[in-house]
Amino acid sequence: MSLVVSPNRSGDACVVKVAGEVDVSNADELRSALDAELASGVSAMEVDLSEVPYIDSTGIGVLVGVARRAADASVALRVANPQRNVARVLSLLGVGDELGVSL
Repeated sequence: MSLVVSPNRSGDACVVKVAGEVDVSNADELRSALDAELASGVSAMEVDLSEVPYIDSTGIGVLVGVARRAADASVALRVANPQRNVARVLSLLGVGDELGVSL
C-alpha cells in the first residue's frame, strides 16, 4: 500500500491526513511533508493517523522528530485518531504524551 499525505490548511492551522502503512520505505516522504507544513508558518498541526493501519519504528521516529521540531518552533502538534494497533505501539514506546496523542 502506498503512502498518501494530504495537508489541509485552515488559517494558521493544518490537518495532515496520512493514509497507508508508514515504514522505512516511505518515512522520508512523511518527514518531508510534515516538515514542509511546519515551515509554512502554521501555529498548530494535527497529524491524523485514522487511515494508517501500521507504523514501524522509523515512522514513529519521524513523528517524534517532527514533534520536537514543532515544540522548538512553538507549534502545537498532536497526533490524532490512531488505529488501535498503532495507538498500542505508541503507548508501549512511551511516546504518546510527547506526540499529544488523542483518540
